Amino acid sequence: MAAAHSWRGAPLAGTPFRLQSYAPDGFVAGAPLTVYIEGDGFSWRTSRQPSQDPTPIDPLALRLALAQPDGNAAYLGRPCQYLDADRAPCSQRYWTEARFAAEVVASLDQALSQLKQRAGAEQLVLVGYSGGAALALLLAARRTDVAQVISVAGNLDHAAWTAYHRVQPLRASLNPHDQLAALASVPQRHLLGGADTVMPAALGAAFVADLPRPNAASSEVFADFDHHCCWVEQWPQLWPRLRISPAR
Repeated sequence: MAAAHSWRGAPLAGTPFRLQSYAPDGFVAGAPLTVYIEGDGFSWRTSRQPSQDPTPIDPLALRLALAQPDGNAAYLGRPCQYLDADRAPCSQRYWTEARFAAEVVASLDQALSQLKQRAGAEQLVLVGYSGGAALALLLAARRTDVAQVISVAGNLDHAAWTAYHRVQPLRASLNPHDQLAALASVPQRHLLGGADTVMPAALGAAFVADLPRPNAASSEVFADFDHHCCWVEQWPQLWPRLRISPAR
């Protein structure tokens, strides 16, 4: 999929995880870099049985990145996706209860810095799909170079999400909802699917409502979209109105 768009895959060294990235050969130096962070992938084989390898069957965040009509873009997979799912430090906990653990965020943070240096960028825009949205927010809360966060069908508050679905809490994970004060000044656009039963729109709207005021966040519900459809198909049309001016 990436090769068809002349993008190349490259593992990025982080501690403790290596992360798979995809990016084009060249960037416009100095322009913001948009990094797409993948969702939870194939984390569960059944409702009770975790998978042996969380590599996504349908890497929707990669498809979004490839559909971006202009500007610098790159893709970042999650720990144990694509690379070394059967080797230490990978274990099932990192795609189940510890999917947003501190060490996961630390590895993604290092990978972002490597991608930023490669692109010659000064600012980052983070696009997180599903569980990747939680990580985008956690990264924005700790970095000073994130100009904007865009979430797509995002898990913005995993405590509210697990309570809604009546599943086990992600006790080994950090939660963006605990970083509301740090995130209030970060420009955010949260795109929610009105037909999404995985990440109900009401949960995303509640996260935005909980942010301290004033804040730089907004949410938008697309009535006919669900967790998978029709984000990629509409991305070229959505993109021009999602991006904020670098001056803002």
